[in-house]
Amino acid sequence: MPEQGRPDQPRRPDRPRNPQRPHRPQQRSVQRPSERSRSTDPARLAAYTVMRAVADGAYANLELPKVLRAKGVRGRDAGFATELTYGATRMRGLYDPIIASAAGRSLDKVDDAVLDTLRLGAHQLLGMRVPVHAAVDETVGLARKVNGAGASGFVNAVMRRISERSLEEWLAVVAPEGGDELARLAVVHSHPEWVVRALRAALLGHGASTSDTVDADLRDLLVADNAPPKVSLVARPGLATVAELVEEGATASTLSPVGATLDAGDPGAIPAVREGRAAVQDEGSQLLALALAAVPVETGSERQRWLDLCAGPGGKAALLATLGAQQGAVLFANEASEHRTDLVRQTLAAAVDAGIEVMVGTGDGRDLGEEEPESFDRVLVDAPCTGLGALRRRPEARWRRSPADLADLGGLQRELLESAIAATKPGGVVGYATCSPHLAETRFVVGDVVKKHPEVSVVDARDYFHDALGAPVADLGEGPYVQLWPHRHGTDGMFLALLRKH
Repeated sequence: MPEQGRPDQPRRPDRPRNPQRPHRPQQRSVQRPSERSRSTDPARLAAYTVMRAVADGAYANLELPKVLRAKGVRGRDAGFATELTYGATRMRGLYDPIIASAAGRSLDKVDDAVLDTLRLGAHQLLGMRVPVHAAVDETVGLARKVNGAGASGFVNAVMRRISERSLEEWLAVVAPEGGDELARLAVVHSHPEWVVRALRAALLGHGASTSDTVDADLRDLLVADNAPPKVSLVARPGLATVAELVEEGATASTLSPVGATLDAGDPGAIPAVREGRAAVQDEGSQLLALALAAVPVETGSERQRWLDLCAGPGGKAALLATLGAQQGAVLFANEASEHRTDLVRQTLAAAVDAGIEVMVGTGDGRDLGEEEPESFDRVLVDAPCTGLGALRRRPEARWRRSPADLADLGGLQRELLESAIAATKPGGVVGYATCSPHLAETRFVVGDVVKKHPEVSVVDARDYFHDALGAPVADLGEGPYVQLWPHRHGTDGMFLALLRKH
């Protein structure tokens, strides 16, 4: 159990006010914890429940809908719970040092469950428009319900201390200027420091920034990572149209010819989405699949065979299947595990029901090139990666990765790309994609593999990225690879290399 009562070194009530600090009305609650609510509202309880599940390895975007349904949280309350869960999870890199300062102790002395309660409270105080008294009272009530009466006193004291400063004042305490700027940005924008350094290197390495612009571009990227994205939808060609999605309240994408965005509401309420003819899919993923489908192949095949080597959970496979059907091609979707293979089958069900031929199988993608050499006209390698390009959609992802992951993933990525090249017919095309701009997962992987294969040349992928009006997509980098950016394109940070086998 955590210590109970007030934090260490409590503030003296007669402490003189700093004359440089503007006076603010006393807003915090003066109730003792025993006088406050002994419970909490369902929305805050749902947020806490999800955060504890995330601590045990769950994914917030999958867990939250289940918890909201189970607790009967709907409408505005569901929106509040979503912002609270995502915000407290995403911004814990900032809130944790604030909590530690307010508590007067290191966080390894605070129970993990109590810390999650305090993160939820800190986000209400510093990241949401929740009145101070409500944020304090409700967080104490939550602590009393889920952490125990003793812990609620500690939570009360820490919350009161946090409420004494604005976010700007706390930033001056936990992230003062004048030191290591990248370390400061890591706290201010709640990213692990190694991620901040990797993103800066990626901006330079992909030609998205110069030495003069990289610092401003990095700040823009970090801000974009913390901005909740709109819901992006794809109308799978031949199964649904963008116009159909627009009729249901979506807005046609200006970036993707098959995309739309939804500002609010449940995408599952749209018939095309509910029936699997359309789906939630980032516009960057849509552009990647469209680009691979558009590259001319020189195999001479009467009926092309396309392969998605790492197909789970099936979003890109479904788009490729429908695009392929329009070209008379058949898609083969491979996944390494039975569970993810089942997800692919579910995702492709609407295409199959519409008569589109798709072959789905389970196997190690690293072996497929040897098992089926020179068998496919187009191959997509959507490689497992750190996911640093999708941090805005997955609030817990930034805290689950470490630099050590890059070594294991790099070996796997190279093996998968080698296998894809072996499985491709002469004259065919391989698309290597990651949802990460990290140089060790993108340019370095492709460069290393291409050096070993004189029969492979790099195609300039920029030539196949066109927006909804058919114009070239801007800001794609120096080529021949394409790197998309959240702060430039409003998409996930997707990377694509196109390779032709001769």
